[in-house]
Amino acid sequence: MSRPEIGVYLPHMGFSYEDVLHRTRRCEELGIESLWLYDHLYAPGMPDRPSMEAWTLATALLSHTERIRVGHMVLCNQFRHPVMLAKMATTLDQISGGRLTLGVGSGSIEDEHRRAGFEWGTFAERSGRLGETLEILHQAFGGERITHSGKHFTVTDFPVTPGPVQRPRPPIVVGGVGAKYTLTLVARYADVWNVPTYALGDIEKTISALRSACEAVGRDPATIVMSIEAVAALAPDDAALTAVRDIAEKRFGGPGFGLREAGLIGTPACVADRLRELIEMGFGQIVLFTHDRCSDQTLDLLAGEVIPAL
Repeated sequence: MSRPEIGVYLPHMGFSYEDVLHRTRRCEELGIESLWLYDHLYAPGMPDRPSMEAWTLATALLSHTERIRVGHMVLCNQFRHPVMLAKMATTLDQISGGRLTLGVGSGSIEDEHRRAGFEWGTFAERSGRLGETLEILHQAFGGERITHSGKHFTVTDFPVTPGPVQRPRPPIVVGGVGAKYTLTLVARYADVWNVPTYALGDIEKTISALRSACEAVGRDPATIVMSIEAVAALAPDDAALTAVRDIAEKRFGGPGFGLREAGLIGTPACVADRLRELIEMGFGQIVLFTHDRCSDQTLDLLAGEVIPAL
């Protein structure tokens, strides 16, 4: 059993740039391998709370670090034309020396689209646009020229140079468990498949659905890294567990966060035990929300006691 990539997810609402940079550098110092941001125009459900733009923030973080990977869980495909996204991604991969991970999704918050004037559409329409974007990204990363004629985008012999540092491309992450649209896109285009927090209730069923989607398009599922996103409430000892659980329940106890389903509430030994179970299920990447939004103490526990136990 090999240890997967361990990363932390940092919803950055309410944080200053200095707050986010400090947490990112602390992760790098501790050997935590990746840091993940959200991509929303404002904090979901909190439009008046400060929230920086995701791509600009990732660029700054990668420019002020040396080893840690940075990605988004996930970029909203509705916000950026795929050709522009391809140019942004190849440029940032060059700037960072190959430390970009490119998570892309179809969009999840209708309200921010309506307020900003972005097209929304049905899930089928958004999935169609995402599929075309993923095809364009594959062309851009592989051949440095794009020609695409689809329902949503038309691109003619468009050069993308310089290409990415990473070969064959920066890892493309697609998250979600919908069998009708999402898993087909994962099977066709993704290097990494992420199981989101809302889908932690029946992990084995979702893995089986991915295998079926891969079989339908002739893809070996072993060529896709399985990733999981989960909330971890990490207590230094049993005495602190109640307070830690209370914070986690307050922040992440609502539907969609999968706090109970994840099973990651406890001391470092307990959390490590549960992570081993996930690793044995085949997950090669684990991305953790922490109950206290990546405090120094929790990052120290994660890097000093949990990760070594894996």
